[in-house]
Amino acid sequence: MKIRHWLMISYIVVMVLPLLALYLLYSLLTAYDREQDLMEYMEAMQTINPLESVLNDASLYTLQSQGNYDAVRELSDDSTWIRLYRYDGILLFSSLEDSTTVRWTRVNVNQLYRQVSELQKNLTTYTMKQPVVSENGQLAGFYEITIRRDAWLRGVQNHTVVIGSALGAFLLLLYAGAVYLLHRKLNRPLLRLQKQMSAFADGRRVEPITPAKDEIGALQLHFVDMKDKIERSQLAIATQQKEKETMLAALSHDLKTPLTVIRAYTEELLGDKVIAEQEKKEYQAILNDKLHYMQQLIDDLSMYASLQASSNRLHQVEVEGEELFEMLLSGYDEPSAQKGVRLVTLQQITGSYDVDVKQMIRIADNLVSNAIRHTPAGGQILMAAISSGQPLPPDVWTVLLEELEAWRENDTLLLVQNDGESIPEDLHDAIFEPFIQGEASRTAGGSSGLGLSIAKLLVELHGGAIRLWSIENYGTLIVCRIPERKRFSC
Repeated sequence: MKIRHWLMISYIVVMVLPLLALYLLYSLLTAYDREQDLMEYMEAMQTINPLESVLNDASLYTLQSQGNYDAVRELSDDSTWIRLYRYDGILLFSSLEDSTTVRWTRVNVNQLYRQVSELQKNLTTYTMKQPVVSENGQLAGFYEITIRRDAWLRGVQNHTVVIGSALGAFLLLLYAGAVYLLHRKLNRPLLRLQKQMSAFADGRRVEPITPAKDEIGALQLHFVDMKDKIERSQLAIATQQKEKETMLAALSHDLKTPLTVIRAYTEELLGDKVIAEQEKKEYQAILNDKLHYMQQLIDDLSMYASLQASSNRLHQVEVEGEELFEMLLSGYDEPSAQKGVRLVTLQQITGSYDVDVKQMIRIADNLVSNAIRHTPAGGQILMAAISSGQPLPPDVWTVLLEELEAWRENDTLLLVQNDGESIPEDLHDAIFEPFIQGEASRTAGGSSGLGLSIAKLLVELHGGAIRLWSIENYGTLIVCRIPERKRFSC
């Protein structure tokens, strides 16, 4: 149950139940009064009847000395009170007041003449008022007998103590239950959440809990989600730090070899030894090649760091697909021919794309240069761009067609397939990490080791994916999945 609903119900219960308990107390007292009513009436009449023989004496209802009322005074006690009134409302005698008060008291005649010969009942007493007639038939006065309801009062008192105690116990249990439920519903979940937060802040293990289906449960779920995000962020930071350390070690290793060569050949050129002109040109060519490699390494490292920055954004524009991929597939004939590699290109593209053209060119350059570098002379490279719905090229290895078809989904594929040595299976995923390459490639110094990492980052920034297949006795196939621009029909 939601906490707001629970609080509303608790508030209503805590407010209404005491009122119901009070109503129950009133009902019980009323029922007790009804039960005792007839019995008390009979007892009151039994008390009044013996008194009437004395009080009906008309001589008592004239102004006279209070001493003449001693017989009447003896009829009254602490629970029975008697008043005598003259016909004109003068109070002649009262067992409750002293004689001075009685002598000068007059009551309202209209009030005196009301409710005569009726047994009047209130919460504490019964009252009977009767007229007294003289022998000549004239009204002499009234006598009023008041009987205190001692038995009823004792019963009410006893019932009140019992019911009041029960009511107090009920209210105590009610509020104790409300406090317990409040602790269970609010305090205890909040304390558990506080312990979880403290444990997470101190780096200790956070005990899992089953959240309730209320607002605090939602808060606990938000905390768990936040904790998972922070842990993933911390793991990503740790991974990046480790990656930076690996990159630094690999970079120093990859720069060491060309720097050693540059230093050796520079010392030869600057030394006193006579060097033939042809040999100088060879030295200069080697120095230029090593400097070019170092420049490429630094440029690739700068590009990779820029792509990893959160502020990096692509400058995407809508381009016509056929023109885009025609540009991407062209320009590699000469580098392939220089290596003695046969290049086959195929394009089956329709529609348009939202891409950063400059970065798409970089993706193609990195993939093709990598393929040329690892394809032996006499081998073949297939470079193809295939829109969704178009069949895969027949030159793609048959053993991969089914898996590749399932992976392509509804996107365009950019394929670069080359003959050559296969890549060990344990490097298929790691090959896209920075500076991951074969030891032979690193020793040869032909690559910075960042080309495929940059290609992967750029493809993912376009919303696509990249994957590598490498099969022994076949070669390597790298495929980029490029999202197509959505088409809307009217």
